[in-house]
Amino acid sequence: MANLRNDSRPLPIRPRDAIAEFTAVLWQLRSILIFLGVLFVVLSLAMHYAGGAVDAGSRAPSSLGRTLYFCAITSLTIGYGDVIPTTALGRILALALGALGVLATGVVTAAAVQAIQTAARRALT
Repeated sequence: MANLRNDSRPLPIRPRDAIAEFTAVLWQLRSILIFLGVLFVVLSLAMHYAGGAVDAGSRAPSSLGRTLYFCAITSLTIGYGDVIPTTALGRILALALGALGVLATGVVTAAAVQAIQTAARRALT
């Protein structure tokens, strides 16, 4: 971490302060995070009912639980490939879920960076 003081001693950022700041930033972003969560549920249900999600091994229609699992793995950009969409709409929904995951990761990462910066500023005073 970059040293914000003129001397070479590291900043005394306490983990408790950084976590408190992170929680506060997430609270400020709660409407965005709730929107992203609702959008995830809507896209996941659309995938189950209209996306043609099937089990890759048996080609049988995927259960709601396995479809939600697929959507979560897609949103996390892991993508194991054990459940796959078989329709054009399903593939579009999978792309949207991947983009949603990248967006959500960016929001949480930005919140963490903001929290560390605020904790570091407070440690200087």
